[in-house]
Amino acid sequence: MTQETTRQERRNGNGHAPSFLDRTLDQLRAAWEEVAESARHAVTGAPRPELSDDDSERLKERIHSCIDAVGGEVSARALAAEIGGTYLQLNETGRERFLRLLATDFGVERAAVDAAVARLGDAPDLDGRRIEEAALRHALQAPRIVLLSQFNGLLEGVKFLVDMRAELLRLRRKDPLFTPLEGDLKELLAYWFDIGFLELRRITWDSPASLLEKLASYEAVHAIESWQDLKKRLESDRRLYAFFHPHMPEEPLIFVEVALVDGMADSVQELLDLDGEKIDPRSADTAIFYSISNAQAGLAGISFGGFLIKRVADDLSAELKNLKTFATLSPIPGFRRWLAEQGKGNDALLRREDRKALATLAPPVDGVAALPALLDRADWHMDESLNEALRGPLGHLCAHYLLEVRRENGRARDPVANFHLTNGARVERLNWMADISAKGLRDSAGLMVNYRYRLNEIEENHDAYRKRGRIAASPAVRALGKG
Repeated sequence: MTQETTRQERRNGNGHAPSFLDRTLDQLRAAWEEVAESARHAVTGAPRPELSDDDSERLKERIHSCIDAVGGEVSARALAAEIGGTYLQLNETGRERFLRLLATDFGVERAAVDAAVARLGDAPDLDGRRIEEAALRHALQAPRIVLLSQFNGLLEGVKFLVDMRAELLRLRRKDPLFTPLEGDLKELLAYWFDIGFLELRRITWDSPASLLEKLASYEAVHAIESWQDLKKRLESDRRLYAFFHPHMPEEPLIFVEVALVDGMADSVQELLDLDGEKIDPRSADTAIFYSISNAQAGLAGISFGGFLIKRVADDLSAELKNLKTFATLSPIPGFRRWLAEQGKGNDALLRREDRKALATLAPPVDGVAALPALLDRADWHMDESLNEALRGPLGHLCAHYLLEVRRENGRARDPVANFHLTNGARVERLNWMADISAKGLRDSAGLMVNYRYRLNEIEENHDAYRKRGRIAASPAVRALGKG
Protein backbone atom coordinates (compact mmCIF):
# COMPACT_ATOMS: atom_id res chain seq x y z
CA MET A 1 0.00 0.00 0.00
CA THR A 2 1.30 3.38 0.64
CA GLN A 3 3.90 5.91 1.38
CA GLU A 4 2.12 9.04 2.47
CA THR A 5 5.21 11.07 1.57
CA THR A 6 6.39 9.01 -1.61
CA ARG A 7 6.24 10.67 -5.05
CA GLN A 8 6.82 9.38 -8.56
CA GLU A 9 10.31 10.34 -9.68
CA ARG A 10 9.13 10.93 -13.21
CA ARG A 11 7.06 13.92 -12.10
CA ASN A 12 8.65 17.31 -11.75
CA GLY A 13 9.27 19.16 -8.50
CA ASN A 14 5.80 20.51 -7.82
CA GLY A 15 3.95 17.27 -8.35
CA HIS A 16 2.41 17.80 -11.82
CA ALA A 17 2.95 16.22 -15.16
CA PRO A 18 4.26 19.02 -17.45
CA SER A 19 1.03 19.30 -19.45
CA PHE A 20 -0.99 19.98 -16.29
CA LEU A 21 1.57 22.50 -15.03
CA ASP A 22 1.62 24.43 -18.30
CA ARG A 23 -2.17 24.61 -18.42
CA THR A 24 -2.48 25.61 -14.77
CA LEU A 25 0.15 28.34 -14.98
CA ASP A 26 -1.34 29.78 -18.20
CA GLN A 27 -4.80 29.98 -16.61
CA LEU A 28 -3.41 31.43 -13.40
CA ARG A 29 -1.32 34.09 -15.15
CA ALA A 30 -4.31 35.22 -17.24
CA ALA A 31 -6.63 35.43 -14.22
CA TRP A 32 -4.16 37.28 -12.01
CA GLU A 33 -3.08 39.70 -14.76
CA GLU A 34 -6.69 40.79 -15.03
CA VAL A 35 -6.88 41.43 -11.28
CA ALA A 36 -3.53 43.20 -11.25
CA GLU A 37 -4.66 45.71 -13.90
CA SER A 38 -6.66 47.43 -11.21
CA ALA A 39 -3.54 48.19 -9.18
CA ARG A 40 -2.84 51.93 -9.07
CA HIS A 41 0.87 51.56 -9.69
CA ALA A 42 2.50 48.97 -11.91
CA VAL A 43 6.09 47.82 -11.91
CA THR A 44 7.91 49.45 -14.81
CA GLY A 45 8.65 46.67 -17.31
CA ALA A 46 8.37 42.92 -16.87
CA PRO A 47 10.81 41.38 -14.39
CA ARG A 48 13.65 39.31 -15.79
CA PRO A 49 13.13 35.54 -15.40
CA GLU A 50 16.06 35.31 -12.97
CA LEU A 51 14.81 38.33 -10.92
CA SER A 52 17.68 40.78 -11.14
CA ASP A 53 18.77 42.94 -8.21
CA ASP A 54 16.82 45.91 -9.58
CA ASP A 55 13.71 43.79 -10.07
CA SER A 56 14.14 42.43 -6.55
CA GLU A 57 14.22 45.93 -5.06
CA ARG A 58 11.08 46.94 -6.94
CA LEU A 59 9.42 43.72 -5.85
CA LYS A 60 10.33 44.43 -2.22
CA GLU A 61 8.60 47.80 -2.43
CA ARG A 62 5.47 46.20 -3.89
CA ILE A 63 5.38 43.59 -1.14
CA HIS A 64 5.66 46.29 1.53
CA SER A 65 2.79 48.18 -0.11
CA CYS A 66 0.67 45.04 -0.21
CA ILE A 67 1.35 44.13 3.43
CA ASP A 68 0.64 47.69 4.56
CA ALA A 69 -2.52 47.80 2.37
CA VAL A 70 -1.44 51.09 0.78
CA GLY A 71 -4.48 52.40 -1.10
CA GLY A 72 -6.90 50.12 0.75
CA GLU A 73 -7.87 46.47 0.73
CA VAL A 74 -8.94 46.37 -2.94
CA SER A 75 -5.60 47.77 -4.00
CA ALA A 76 -3.80 45.30 -1.71
CA ARG A 77 -5.62 42.38 -3.35
CA ALA A 78 -4.66 43.67 -6.78
CA LEU A 79 -1.04 44.08 -5.67
CA ALA A 80 -1.05 40.51 -4.39
CA ALA A 81 -2.22 39.31 -7.81
CA GLU A 82 0.54 41.34 -9.45
CA ILE A 83 3.19 39.93 -7.08
CA GLY A 84 1.90 36.38 -7.60
CA GLY A 85 1.95 36.91 -11.36
CA THR A 86 5.58 37.98 -11.07
CA TYR A 87 6.44 34.74 -9.25
CA LEU A 88 4.77 32.68 -12.00
CA GLN A 89 6.88 34.36 -14.70
CA LEU A 90 10.21 33.56 -13.03
CA ASN A 91 12.53 30.68 -13.81
CA GLU A 92 13.92 28.38 -11.10
CA THR A 93 16.65 30.87 -10.14
CA GLY A 94 14.18 33.71 -10.02
CA ARG A 95 11.72 31.80 -7.87
CA GLU A 96 14.49 30.96 -5.42
CA ARG A 97 15.44 34.66 -5.21
CA PHE A 98 11.78 35.60 -4.73
CA LEU A 99 11.39 33.14 -1.84
CA ARG A 100 14.73 34.13 -0.35
CA LEU A 101 13.47 37.72 -0.27
CA LEU A 102 10.37 36.61 1.66
CA ALA A 103 12.54 34.54 4.00
CA THR A 104 15.08 37.25 4.82
CA ASP A 105 13.23 40.58 4.59
CA PHE A 106 9.70 39.72 5.72
CA GLY A 107 10.25 37.41 8.66
CA VAL A 108 9.72 37.98 12.36
CA GLU A 109 11.32 41.23 13.56
CA ARG A 110 13.53 40.06 16.42
CA ALA A 111 13.90 43.50 17.99
CA ALA A 112 10.12 43.81 18.24
CA VAL A 113 9.89 40.34 19.80
CA ASP A 114 12.61 41.17 22.35
CA ALA A 115 10.85 44.41 23.27
CA ALA A 116 7.51 42.61 23.65
CA VAL A 117 9.13 39.97 25.88
CA ALA A 118 10.65 42.67 28.06
CA ARG A 119 7.32 44.48 28.44
CA LEU A 120 5.63 41.18 29.31
CA GLY A 121 8.18 40.57 32.05
CA ASP A 122 7.55 44.06 33.46
CA ALA A 123 3.75 43.82 33.38
CA PRO A 124 2.50 45.00 36.81
CA ASP A 125 -0.72 42.97 36.98
CA LEU A 126 -2.85 40.33 35.25
CA ASP A 127 -4.62 42.82 32.98
CA GLY A 128 -1.30 44.29 31.90
CA ARG A 129 0.05 40.80 31.27
CA ARG A 130 -2.87 39.95 29.01
CA ILE A 131 -2.23 43.09 26.97
CA GLU A 132 1.47 42.30 26.62
CA GLU A 133 0.79 38.65 25.76
CA ALA A 134 -1.38 39.83 22.86
CA ALA A 135 1.38 42.22 21.79
CA LEU A 136 3.91 39.38 21.88
CA ARG A 137 1.68 37.15 19.76
CA HIS A 138 1.42 39.95 17.23
CA ALA A 139 5.20 40.49 17.21
CA LEU A 140 5.77 36.77 16.59
CA GLN A 141 3.72 36.87 13.39
CA ALA A 142 5.95 37.40 10.37
CA PRO A 143 4.74 40.22 8.05
CA ARG A 144 4.91 37.83 5.06
CA ILE A 145 1.89 35.97 6.47
CA VAL A 146 -0.26 38.92 5.38
CA LEU A 147 0.93 38.48 1.79
CA LEU A 148 0.46 34.69 1.86
CA SER A 149 -3.07 35.20 3.16
CA GLN A 150 -3.78 37.64 0.33
CA PHE A 151 -2.75 34.98 -2.18
CA ASN A 152 -5.27 32.62 -0.57
CA GLY A 153 -8.11 34.97 -1.52
CA LEU A 154 -7.25 34.98 -5.23
CA LEU A 155 -8.65 32.69 -7.90
CA GLU A 156 -6.66 29.42 -7.69
CA GLY A 157 -4.65 31.05 -4.90
CA VAL A 158 -4.76 27.97 -2.66
CA LYS A 159 -3.26 25.82 -5.42
CA PHE A 160 -0.63 28.51 -5.99
CA LEU A 161 0.38 28.35 -2.32
CA VAL A 162 0.44 24.54 -2.29
CA ASP A 163 2.84 24.56 -5.24
CA MET A 164 4.92 27.32 -3.61
CA ARG A 165 5.37 25.13 -0.55
CA ALA A 166 6.51 22.26 -2.77
CA GLU A 167 9.23 24.59 -4.04
CA LEU A 168 10.13 25.59 -0.46
CA LEU A 169 10.42 21.96 0.64
CA ARG A 170 12.95 21.42 -2.12
CA LEU A 171 14.90 24.57 -1.21
CA ARG A 172 14.82 23.82 2.51
CA ARG A 173 16.77 20.62 1.96
CA LYS A 174 19.77 22.59 0.74
CA ASP A 175 19.44 25.78 2.81
CA PRO A 176 17.85 25.94 6.29
CA LEU A 177 17.23 29.68 5.79
CA PHE A 178 13.96 28.69 4.10
CA THR A 179 12.73 26.62 7.06
CA PRO A 180 10.83 29.40 8.93
CA LEU A 181 9.07 30.52 5.73
CA GLU A 182 8.14 26.93 4.89
CA GLY A 183 6.86 26.52 8.46
CA ASP A 184 4.69 29.64 8.19
CA LEU A 185 3.15 28.35 4.98
CA LYS A 186 2.64 24.85 6.37
CA GLU A 187 0.79 26.28 9.37
CA LEU A 188 -1.53 28.29 7.12
CA LEU A 189 -2.18 25.32 4.83
CA ALA A 190 -2.86 23.01 7.78
CA TYR A 191 -5.55 25.45 8.93
CA TRP A 192 -7.04 25.90 5.46
CA PHE A 193 -6.99 22.15 4.80
CA ASP A 194 -8.69 21.08 8.03
CA ILE A 195 -10.42 17.74 7.49
CA GLY A 196 -13.79 19.40 8.04
CA PHE A 197 -13.37 21.38 4.81
CA LEU A 198 -12.61 18.37 2.61
CA GLU A 199 -15.04 16.55 0.33
CA LEU A 200 -14.80 12.79 -0.28
CA ARG A 201 -15.65 11.70 -3.82
CA ARG A 202 -15.75 8.31 -5.46
CA ILE A 203 -14.02 8.41 -8.85
CA THR A 204 -15.52 6.27 -11.63
CA TRP A 205 -14.84 5.67 -15.30
CA ASP A 206 -17.52 8.31 -15.99
CA SER A 207 -15.54 11.01 -14.16
CA PRO A 208 -14.02 13.78 -16.34
CA ALA A 209 -11.14 12.59 -18.51
CA SER A 210 -8.95 15.44 -17.22
CA LEU A 211 -9.38 14.16 -13.65
CA LEU A 212 -8.64 10.55 -14.66
CA GLU A 213 -5.51 11.76 -16.45
CA LYS A 214 -4.34 13.50 -13.28
CA LEU A 215 -4.95 10.44 -11.14
CA ALA A 216 -2.91 8.29 -13.53
CA SER A 217 -0.07 10.82 -13.30
CA TYR A 218 -0.24 11.19 -9.52
CA GLU A 219 -0.34 7.42 -8.71
CA ALA A 220 2.79 6.97 -6.60
CA VAL A 221 2.66 3.33 -5.50
CA HIS A 222 1.67 1.10 -8.42
CA ALA A 223 2.07 2.99 -11.71
CA ILE A 224 -0.97 3.06 -13.99
CA GLU A 225 0.39 1.82 -17.32
CA SER A 226 -2.55 2.45 -19.67
CA TRP A 227 -6.16 3.54 -19.95
CA GLN A 228 -7.09 -0.15 -19.83
CA ASP A 229 -5.17 -0.46 -16.54
CA LEU A 230 -6.99 2.58 -15.12
CA LYS A 231 -10.37 1.24 -16.25
CA LYS A 232 -9.64 -2.06 -14.48
CA ARG A 233 -9.03 -0.14 -11.24
CA LEU A 234 -12.45 1.47 -11.59
CA GLU A 235 -14.48 -1.71 -12.28
CA SER A 236 -17.47 -2.65 -10.14
CA ASP A 237 -15.30 -4.72 -7.75
CA ARG A 238 -12.83 -1.85 -7.39
CA ARG A 239 -13.16 1.57 -5.80
CA LEU A 240 -11.15 4.78 -6.01
CA TYR A 241 -11.87 7.60 -3.58
CA ALA A 242 -10.25 11.03 -3.31
CA PHE A 243 -10.37 14.05 -1.02
CA PHE A 244 -10.93 17.47 -2.62
CA HIS A 245 -10.80 21.00 -1.21
CA PRO A 246 -13.54 23.48 -2.19
CA HIS A 247 -10.90 25.93 -3.47
CA MET A 248 -9.22 23.18 -5.54
CA PRO A 249 -12.28 21.33 -6.89
CA GLU A 250 -10.47 19.82 -9.89
CA GLU A 251 -7.31 18.81 -8.01
CA PRO A 252 -7.33 15.63 -5.88
CA LEU A 253 -5.38 16.02 -2.64
CA ILE A 254 -4.95 12.34 -1.80
CA PHE A 255 -6.61 9.20 -3.14
CA VAL A 256 -6.95 5.56 -2.22
CA GLU A 257 -7.55 2.50 -4.40
CA VAL A 258 -9.58 -0.40 -3.01
CA ALA A 259 -10.13 -3.96 -4.21
CA LEU A 260 -13.22 -5.87 -3.10
CA VAL A 261 -12.19 -9.52 -2.74
CA ASP A 262 -12.85 -12.78 -0.90
CA GLY A 263 -10.23 -13.28 1.82
CA MET A 264 -7.15 -11.21 2.52
CA ALA A 265 -5.13 -10.53 -0.63
CA ASP A 266 -1.49 -11.64 -0.67
CA SER A 267 -0.29 -10.58 -4.14
CA VAL A 268 -0.51 -7.15 -5.71
CA GLN A 269 0.15 -8.62 -9.16
CA GLU A 270 -3.09 -10.58 -8.83
CA LEU A 271 -4.98 -7.46 -7.81
CA LEU A 272 -3.62 -5.54 -10.81
CA ASP A 273 -3.99 -8.39 -13.34
CA LEU A 274 -5.95 -7.00 -16.29
CA ASP A 275 -7.33 -10.47 -17.01
CA GLY A 276 -8.19 -11.23 -13.40
CA GLU A 277 -11.63 -12.53 -12.58
CA LYS A 278 -14.17 -9.89 -11.61
CA ILE A 279 -16.45 -10.68 -8.67
CA ASP A 280 -19.82 -9.35 -7.58
CA PRO A 281 -18.94 -6.65 -5.01
CA ARG A 282 -21.99 -7.65 -2.96
CA SER A 283 -20.42 -11.05 -2.32
CA ALA A 284 -16.98 -9.72 -1.28
CA ASP A 285 -16.07 -10.11 2.37
CA THR A 286 -12.84 -8.05 2.36
CA ALA A 287 -11.86 -4.54 1.27
CA ILE A 288 -8.16 -4.28 0.46
CA PHE A 289 -6.63 -0.79 0.39
CA TYR A 290 -3.73 -1.44 -1.95
CA SER A 291 -2.56 2.05 -2.91
CA ILE A 292 -2.75 5.50 -1.37
CA SER A 293 -1.07 8.46 -3.05
CA ASN A 294 -0.58 12.09 -2.11
CA ALA A 295 -1.34 14.14 -5.19
CA GLN A 296 0.11 17.45 -3.95
CA ALA A 297 3.77 17.63 -2.94
CA GLY A 298 3.11 20.96 -1.22
CA LEU A 299 0.82 19.25 1.31
CA ALA A 300 3.49 16.86 2.58
CA GLY A 301 3.29 16.54 6.36
CA ILE A 302 -0.35 17.66 6.42
CA SER A 303 -1.98 14.30 6.93
CA PHE A 304 -5.40 13.27 5.67
CA GLY A 305 -4.56 9.64 4.85
CA GLY A 306 -5.89 8.15 8.07
CA PHE A 307 -9.13 10.11 7.79
CA LEU A 308 -9.47 9.00 4.18
CA ILE A 309 -9.19 5.29 5.03
CA LYS A 310 -11.69 5.59 7.89
CA ARG A 311 -14.18 7.57 5.77
CA VAL A 312 -13.93 5.06 2.93
CA ALA A 313 -14.35 2.13 5.33
CA ASP A 314 -17.50 3.75 6.71
CA ASP A 315 -18.89 4.34 3.20
CA LEU A 316 -18.13 0.79 2.09
CA SER A 317 -19.68 -0.67 5.26
CA ALA A 318 -22.87 1.25 4.57
CA GLU A 319 -22.97 0.19 0.91
CA LEU A 320 -21.84 -3.46 1.15
CA LYS A 321 -23.20 -5.27 4.20
CA ASN A 322 -21.19 -8.43 3.49
CA LEU A 323 -17.82 -6.74 4.14
CA LYS A 324 -16.22 -8.01 7.34
CA THR A 325 -12.52 -7.24 6.90
CA PHE A 326 -10.73 -3.98 6.08
CA ALA A 327 -7.02 -4.33 5.43
CA THR A 328 -4.19 -3.05 3.29
CA LEU A 329 -1.69 -4.76 1.04
CA SER A 330 1.28 -2.52 1.69
CA PRO A 331 4.91 -2.24 0.60
CA ILE A 332 7.77 -2.20 3.11
CA PRO A 333 9.90 0.49 1.47
CA GLY A 334 12.63 0.69 4.08
CA PHE A 335 13.32 -3.03 4.52
CA ARG A 336 16.04 -3.51 1.91
CA ARG A 337 17.75 -0.29 2.99
CA TRP A 338 17.81 -1.44 6.62
CA LEU A 339 19.02 -4.89 5.60
CA ALA A 340 21.94 -3.36 3.69
CA GLU A 341 23.03 -1.61 6.90
CA GLN A 342 23.42 -4.85 8.83
CA GLY A 343 27.04 -6.00 9.12
CA LYS A 344 28.60 -9.20 10.40
CA GLY A 345 28.13 -8.07 13.98
CA ASN A 346 24.38 -8.44 13.52
CA ASP A 347 24.35 -12.16 12.72
CA ALA A 348 22.55 -12.75 16.02
CA LEU A 349 19.45 -11.50 14.22
CA LEU A 350 19.25 -14.86 12.44
CA ARG A 351 17.54 -17.83 14.07
CA ARG A 352 19.08 -21.29 14.07
CA GLU A 353 16.67 -22.47 11.36
CA ASP A 354 17.61 -19.42 9.26
CA ARG A 355 21.28 -20.34 9.37
CA LYS A 356 20.46 -23.92 8.41
CA ALA A 357 18.41 -22.74 5.42
CA LEU A 358 21.19 -20.42 4.23
CA ALA A 359 23.78 -23.18 4.66
CA THR A 360 21.97 -25.28 2.03
CA LEU A 361 22.88 -22.81 -0.70
CA ALA A 362 25.87 -23.26 -2.98
CA PRO A 363 28.02 -21.55 -2.01
CA PRO A 364 26.63 -21.31 1.56
CA VAL A 365 25.56 -17.87 2.73
CA ASP A 366 27.38 -16.80 5.86
CA GLY A 367 25.29 -14.34 7.86
CA VAL A 368 23.10 -11.30 7.36
CA ALA A 369 25.80 -9.22 5.67
CA ALA A 370 25.85 -11.56 2.65
CA LEU A 371 22.12 -11.25 1.92
CA PRO A 372 22.08 -7.88 0.07
CA ALA A 373 24.46 -9.19 -2.63
CA LEU A 374 22.09 -12.10 -3.28
CA LEU A 375 19.10 -9.80 -3.47
CA ASP A 376 20.91 -7.54 -5.93
CA ARG A 377 20.69 -10.32 -8.52
CA ALA A 378 17.94 -9.37 -10.95
CA ASP A 379 16.56 -12.92 -11.23
CA TRP A 380 17.04 -14.23 -7.70
CA HIS A 381 13.31 -14.61 -7.10
CA MET A 382 13.05 -16.93 -10.11
CA ASP A 383 15.62 -19.38 -8.72
CA GLU A 384 13.42 -21.93 -6.95
CA SER A 385 16.05 -23.23 -4.52
CA LEU A 386 17.29 -19.74 -3.65
CA ASN A 387 13.72 -18.48 -3.26
CA GLU A 388 12.87 -21.30 -0.87
CA ALA A 389 16.08 -20.92 1.17
CA LEU A 390 15.55 -17.16 1.63
CA ARG A 391 11.86 -17.28 2.49
CA GLY A 392 12.30 -18.11 6.18
CA PRO A 393 15.28 -15.83 6.94
CA LEU A 394 13.87 -12.82 5.08
CA GLY A 395 10.41 -13.29 6.59
CA HIS A 396 11.90 -13.36 10.10
CA LEU A 397 14.15 -10.36 9.46
CA CYS A 398 11.28 -8.39 7.95
CA ALA A 399 8.98 -9.10 10.90
CA HIS A 400 11.80 -8.03 13.24
CA TYR A 401 12.26 -4.85 11.19
CA LEU A 402 8.57 -3.95 11.36
CA LEU A 403 8.09 -4.68 15.05
CA GLU A 404 11.43 -3.83 16.65
CA VAL A 405 13.38 -1.32 14.55
CA ARG A 406 12.46 2.17 15.71
CA ARG A 407 13.31 5.81 15.10
CA GLU A 408 14.73 7.96 17.88
CA ASN A 409 11.20 9.00 18.86
CA GLY A 410 10.17 5.39 19.41
CA ARG A 411 8.02 5.12 16.28
CA ALA A 412 8.42 2.37 13.69
CA ARG A 413 11.27 3.15 11.31
CA ASP A 414 9.35 2.03 8.24
CA PRO A 415 7.31 5.04 7.03
CA VAL A 416 4.36 3.01 5.78
CA ALA A 417 4.23 1.01 9.01
CA ASN A 418 4.31 4.24 11.02
CA PHE A 419 1.46 5.66 8.94
CA HIS A 420 -0.87 2.71 9.48
CA LEU A 421 0.07 2.10 13.10
CA THR A 422 -0.56 5.78 13.85
CA ASN A 423 -4.00 5.35 12.29
CA GLY A 424 -4.85 2.41 14.55
CA ALA A 425 -4.17 -0.60 12.33
CA ARG A 426 -2.35 -3.75 13.40
CA VAL A 427 0.33 -5.73 11.57
CA GLU A 428 -1.68 -8.75 10.44
CA ARG A 429 0.34 -10.85 8.00
CA LEU A 430 3.55 -10.91 5.95
CA ASN A 431 3.26 -12.09 2.35
CA TRP A 432 6.14 -13.72 0.48
CA MET A 433 6.66 -12.77 -3.18
CA ALA A 434 3.66 -10.45 -2.98
CA ASP A 435 5.21 -7.78 -5.23
CA ILE A 436 7.70 -9.08 -7.79
CA SER A 437 7.87 -5.85 -9.76
CA ALA A 438 11.31 -4.28 -10.07
CA LYS A 439 10.36 -1.70 -7.44
CA GLY A 440 8.92 -4.30 -5.07
CA LEU A 441 12.06 -6.43 -5.25
CA ARG A 442 14.35 -3.42 -4.92
CA ASP A 443 12.60 -1.92 -1.89
CA SER A 444 11.08 -4.86 -0.02
CA ALA A 445 12.65 -8.05 -1.44
CA GLY A 446 9.19 -8.84 -2.84
CA LEU A 447 7.56 -8.88 0.61
CA MET A 448 4.34 -7.04 1.40
CA VAL A 449 2.35 -6.72 4.60
CA ASN A 450 -1.34 -6.66 5.44
CA TYR A 451 -2.25 -3.99 7.99
CA ARG A 452 -5.71 -4.73 9.35
CA TYR A 453 -8.19 -2.11 10.48
CA ARG A 454 -10.51 -3.63 13.08
CA LEU A 455 -12.99 -0.78 13.44
CA ASN A 456 -13.64 -1.47 17.14
CA GLU A 457 -9.89 -1.52 17.97
CA ILE A 458 -8.64 1.49 16.02
CA GLU A 459 -8.73 4.00 18.90
CA GLU A 460 -7.09 1.62 21.37
CA ASN A 461 -4.32 0.70 18.92
CA HIS A 462 -3.76 4.36 18.03
CA ASP A 463 -3.44 5.43 21.68
CA ALA A 464 -1.14 2.52 22.60
CA TYR A 465 1.19 3.32 19.71
CA ARG A 466 1.26 7.10 20.12
CA LYS A 467 1.56 7.13 23.92
CA ARG A 468 3.56 3.98 24.68
CA GLY A 469 5.09 2.95 21.35
CA ARG A 470 3.25 -0.37 21.48
CA ILE A 471 2.79 -1.94 18.04
CA ALA A 472 -0.37 -3.98 17.58
CA ALA A 473 0.38 -7.23 15.72
CA SER A 474 -1.18 -10.63 15.14
CA PRO A 475 0.24 -13.62 17.04
CA ALA A 476 1.58 -15.04 13.78
CA VAL A 477 3.63 -11.94 13.01
CA ARG A 478 4.88 -11.70 16.59
CA ALA A 479 6.03 -15.32 16.47
CA LEU A 480 7.76 -14.74 13.13
CA GLY A 481 9.63 -11.73 14.49
CA LYS A 482 11.00 -13.45 17.60
CA GLY A 483 14.69 -14.36 17.69
